[in-house]
Amino acid sequence: MLKQRKQILLFVALSLLIISVIFALRGLRSNDQLSAHETADTIDLPQILERGVLRATTNFNSTNYFVYRGEPMGFHLELLQLFAAHIGVELEVYATNDLNENLNCLLAEGECDVIALDLTVTKSRSQLVSFTEPHGQSRQVLIQRKPANWLSMPSSAIEDRLVRNQLDLAGKTIHVQRNSAFVERLRNLMEEIGDSIHIVEVDKEVEQLIDMVANGEIEYTVSDEQIGRINQNYYAGIDARTPLSFPQNLSWAVRKDTPLLREAINEWMQEFKGTSQFAGTYNKYYNNPRSVYIAKSSYNSLGGGNISVFDPYFKQYANVVGWDWRLIASVAYQESRFNHDAVSWAGAMGIMQLMPTTAETLEVDSTSSVPEHILAGVRYLRWIDNILKEHVEDENERVKFVLAAYNVGIGHVLDARRLAVKYGKDPNIWKDNVDYFILNKSKPKYYQDDVVRFGFARGEETYQYVYEVLERFEHYKNAVGS
Repeated sequence: MLKQRKQILLFVALSLLIISVIFALRGLRSNDQLSAHETADTIDLPQILERGVLRATTNFNSTNYFVYRGEPMGFHLELLQLFAAHIGVELEVYATNDLNENLNCLLAEGECDVIALDLTVTKSRSQLVSFTEPHGQSRQVLIQRKPANWLSMPSSAIEDRLVRNQLDLAGKTIHVQRNSAFVERLRNLMEEIGDSIHIVEVDKEVEQLIDMVANGEIEYTVSDEQIGRINQNYYAGIDARTPLSFPQNLSWAVRKDTPLLREAINEWMQEFKGTSQFAGTYNKYYNNPRSVYIAKSSYNSLGGGNISVFDPYFKQYANVVGWDWRLIASVAYQESRFNHDAVSWAGAMGIMQLMPTTAETLEVDSTSSVPEHILAGVRYLRWIDNILKEHVEDENERVKFVLAAYNVGIGHVLDARRLAVKYGKDPNIWKDNVDYFILNKSKPKYYQDDVVRFGFARGEETYQYVYEVLERFEHYKNAVGS
């Protein structure tokens, strides 16, 4: 990873010598009322590498980004994770189903670096953003409802009742996502058929509109063909076979003043698209008939808005430690994948994976119920938090220390703080300070140091534990309401 990052930095330095024109972000204007912002300083690939974080914006649907049974999933989430790992940085995701917010997040300097979704490449959008190497192609299709008694009708009779000729859309009302490429396509289609189509722009995501067509709330909407095809697996009563466009490229988008980021994405995407991993990831979300059933599950952030069946207990006991219930859920998922029967090699048990001595102190055992174990786990978190309050005053910062102590034991965390003091780091800051000594506490130089009282620890696991719990918590906050 470090070697790869050095290679990328070398590439960036050479590219900067070659590029003689300095890009200045100008005020941009959209015909679709999409706002842009002037920026003072450019944040391109070198600045992203320096800060160590790629900030992306995407949207919620059954393919792009969602949480299922506690696990963040999605085609574009997986691609973002792979690209961030490729350039050696962490990933932050901001999700919204408002395309205007996606664009504002990108163009408001530093808030987002890339829009990562199935963004249709159009001429008007190209005036606002730079598109990356296409990750796919799709046609726009009409989503319409089959006749009420279609199951008892011959195919020819069903066809007679459906719109197959685009000329027949004259005078029809079609609801589409606001600021989407579907709006532009329908406007062009009106010119092509020489008649009016009543276009209703709404603040809903495409799959929400498909659901409304299926339930008879609206007559028509428009989607990308692959999304329409997936939803036909779930809604047998809809049809998505009438094309409204030629095939169009689907891409990510970056700001126009970030040529190095765009080039890095393009090189990676061109290579990755030819791999079996890309094909497997694509098929997992776009060619899997179970994908929409997963999306409609009660334990999907799209379908039921739940993380797990245990959500009521996380909500009930979160106040014991004063944390967001979704953070408690993330701890439980990290510990046991919500499996209350889980027992680790070291004897940790239950949904919160309490060690036997800790469990005994908290008066639970293997026969105790899930809510009893969740309460015990939260009480243990509170106990750790109370000890660390006198050392780390900032509540948000202290959460990281508490999570580390829950995983490895509070003694090792206090050791890492002492090492931070000795080596000139801040003992009250986790990232790039105390986390370094946790990460390296398996090395004799540190665990044999005179200030260390609790010896050796497999700190790599704890370092990753804190990162993964907090990363998943951010996904839970994106996808599930408080």
